[in-house]
Amino acid sequence: MSNHDSRSDDQLKQGLDALLRAEHGDPFALLGPQIDEQGVVIRTFQPGALQVELIAAETGESLGLLEQDGHSGLFSLRLPALLDYRYRISWPGALQETEDPYAFASQLGELDIYLFSEGKHRDLGKSFGAQLIEVDAVQGVRFSVWAPNARRVSVVGQFNSWDGRRHPMRLHPTAGVWELFIPRLGPGEIYKYEILGSHGVLPLRADPLALATELPPATSSVVAEKLDFDWHDDAWMQQRTSASAQSGALSIYELHAGSWRHGQSEQEGDAFQVLSWRELGEQLIPYVLDLGFSHIELLPIMEHPFGGSWGYQPLSQFAPTARYGSPHDFAAFVDACHQAGLGVILDWVPAHFPNDEHGLARFDGTALYEYEHPFEGYHQDWNTCIFNLGRNEVHGFMLASALHWLRTYHIDGLRVDAVASMLYRDYSRKAGEWIPNRHGGRENLEAIDFLRHLNQVVASEVPGAMVIAEESTAWPGVSRPSHEGGLGFDFKWNMGWMHDSLSYMAEDPLHRQHHHHQLTFGLLYAFSEHFILPISHDEVVHGKRSLLDKMPGDHWQKLANLRLYFSFMWTHPGKKLLFMGCEFGQWREWNHDAELDWYLMQYGEHQGLHGLLRDLNRLYRSESALHRFDDREAGFEWLIGDDQANSVFAWLRKGEADAAPVLVVHNFTPTPRLGYRVGVPSSGDWQVLVNSDAQQYGGSAAGSVGAVASEAVASHGKVQSLLLDLPPLATLILRA
Repeated sequence: MSNHDSRSDDQLKQGLDALLRAEHGDPFALLGPQIDEQGVVIRTFQPGALQVELIAAETGESLGLLEQDGHSGLFSLRLPALLDYRYRISWPGALQETEDPYAFASQLGELDIYLFSEGKHRDLGKSFGAQLIEVDAVQGVRFSVWAPNARRVSVVGQFNSWDGRRHPMRLHPTAGVWELFIPRLGPGEIYKYEILGSHGVLPLRADPLALATELPPATSSVVAEKLDFDWHDDAWMQQRTSASAQSGALSIYELHAGSWRHGQSEQEGDAFQVLSWRELGEQLIPYVLDLGFSHIELLPIMEHPFGGSWGYQPLSQFAPTARYGSPHDFAAFVDACHQAGLGVILDWVPAHFPNDEHGLARFDGTALYEYEHPFEGYHQDWNTCIFNLGRNEVHGFMLASALHWLRTYHIDGLRVDAVASMLYRDYSRKAGEWIPNRHGGRENLEAIDFLRHLNQVVASEVPGAMVIAEESTAWPGVSRPSHEGGLGFDFKWNMGWMHDSLSYMAEDPLHRQHHHHQLTFGLLYAFSEHFILPISHDEVVHGKRSLLDKMPGDHWQKLANLRLYFSFMWTHPGKKLLFMGCEFGQWREWNHDAELDWYLMQYGEHQGLHGLLRDLNRLYRSESALHRFDDREAGFEWLIGDDQANSVFAWLRKGEADAAPVLVVHNFTPTPRLGYRVGVPSSGDWQVLVNSDAQQYGGSAAGSVGAVASEAVASHGKVQSLLLDLPPLATLILRA
């Protein structure tokens, strides 16, 4: 035997030893059909098998028994030529027939790999992860995962007894992507990846691109059925494309799917259970439509290990949580919403992710999805990792996630969480605890580029879909187009308005005259962005008290103040968002482990609050003056902004030239103001459309009602005026 042959034998032995130790990075060099000058050697590693027989693929005829080569579980057979074959494997108590995973060529296209590496792959959810495919008439699952610094990656699951030696993957070295086609696996298989890092085997990882998951607290990924959903929302999708959300009556009901309402559990000892997507559709859709909202917004439903995070620490950016049903069930829920005329917005989190050991943190033993340095890659406030959006693969991964929800599930908008934390490298950090950008500044240039790119791509590829920023600073141009130097969002949450207005409302009405500016200041910048006025879940948890309980005064005054606040909010420039439970005046803070306090709806004052919100939503939608120019000064005119002594505010809301303006007058004190004069732009009768103190809303039935005739008395820069009786802690809304 030549020295060359000796070296080849030594290399083979070393390779087989590494394979047996589960340390070989190129299993296709040893397993499957290995062609040489003498024919072909068929080799397979089946630890624990009693016998492996080679059979003809078409006929099942035996081609011979594979022999163990002195290594436990390693079987081989030499043939004179390569034939189509499969294995018949005898296990203790079972007989298995399967094709050889190592007899198949790579099933991941070069274009897919290239686009992934460049961060330009728009359909990762249909290409990477676990994909059901057919190869040469053989059904199976193609697995692929990015782990460029791993020494070996294997697919493990119940199908191989979670043994990482059984299905090691092939590496595409230019991209750091590992791939393997496993025949005869199908939907429902649970799996993870076993990764050998530089310092040993890591804890099993869930698939970053899983399309389905186990029900928490279980953490495995699940091979998902193809989502061949039969959509029936063509009419909705067509009108969505042609409609303008910025000039429409956008009114959003924000909810946590698991605690809106509970159902009776069939299990003994458990009084309640969360509603499924089907049950939510049956109960939630008619409720929200009756209230007059145009959209629902779901707290993140991407799979997350800890329910107490409310979804804001997600790990599966492509999989709906299994808590409420299957991906198909979620698609059916969205479809039902659309058929009923209700839009669906999802909260989405590209800022950070939790550090659970089965997740993305140090995925292949290195900082892969996150920044390496803790000053860049670790959120002190949330104990989470920060996405390194400057890395092509991570940029592309998150962009593909956004498109996945918008395209695959027909979602109407994404509300991007924690944008402020993405924009600034020193967010919530002390001096010396952050790393400046390449120019020495505090801006996170990589995240800014990502957000602009995200908004450009969504506008181009998903017309009509909204992208909304939860951004709490004074960053300029959040909702200005990126080509004009902005970030390109469709809307920005107006956190300043929320903080100022809630602070004002919490004041004793006797002292509100000293805080007048808190309601007027917001009008100085109300038209600088496309704003949404948010009263969200964050305002009714963690000791902040419920929205109703924030209001001052006795029982009656609290309810009157909240009716006044709703009226103020719904007539103020900006789109509307309200968290569940606020609409009927829940007294306690939101608890994600319990349903809302629906029993309150048996009481008249809570029914009245609920009814007022319904009427405000309908008025907001029917009166174009209240929504058409939400983002323009032309849609708003101050009449009274300086009556601090009485804490009275009055303004006009305006729409198109042919639309009648709407007059809004607020009295923020419990003192009725009789004969209060307000200037108006036209003569004639002005009809009271809403009096928030009306008896039907639980009020005292004070104040002007019906038609109020104008008088030729100049006031507030107008030649005509109305003499109004302003009810206590209430709003009058009128139209000529």
